[in-house]
Amino acid sequence: MADFFRPEARAFLWRWREVLAAGAVAIFGLWWGLNATGMNVWLGYLIVAIGVFWGAAAVQRARFAGDGDGPGVVQVRERRLAYFGPLDGGIMDVDDLTQLTLDPTSHPDPSWILSGVGGQRIAIPVNAAGADDLFDIFAGLPGIKTAAVLDVLERTPDAQVIVWSRARPVLH
Repeated sequence: MADFFRPEARAFLWRWREVLAAGAVAIFGLWWGLNATGMNVWLGYLIVAIGVFWGAAAVQRARFAGDGDGPGVVQVRERRLAYFGPLDGGIMDVDDLTQLTLDPTSHPDPSWILSGVGGQRIAIPVNAAGADDLFDIFAGLPGIKTAAVLDVLERTPDAQVIVWSRARPVLH
C-alpha cells in the first residue's frame, strides 16, 4: 500500500493531514445537523463550527511546515527549545526569547534566528526536522501575528526581517 501513492503525493497528504481531518469533522457535523431532529441539530452545527475553527488553525500550521529535509533536528520539551545541528546548535527557554528574525541569506537554507536574554542566538533552518513544532512556540509569543510570520516565510525577502521582538521593560 505504501507504493500506491507517489512520494510527492504522500508528502502532500501528510503535510495537509490535519486540514483533511478537520474537513471530515466539519462534513460529518453538517451531515448530522441536516439529518438530525430536535436538539441534535444544534449539536451537529456545533461540530461544524469546531471543524471550521480547527481547519483554520490547521491551514496555518500546514503553511508553516517545511519538508523536514534540512540540516539538524529541533526538539521542544516543556517550553525549552533545543536545536541540534551538524555544525552548531543550542538550547533556549521559550520565556528567554527576546527577538525572532528570518534570515533568508543563510546557507544552505533560510533560517529562523532566535535571540535570547544575554545575547544568546540560535539559527534554525526553516526546513530542519521538527521545525514545524516551532509554529506553536511562535504563536504563543505575546503580541505576535501568525499571519505576518506566514507572509514573511512565503515571500522570502532579500534581507533579514525581524518578525517579533519582546517589548523591553522600562526600569524607571
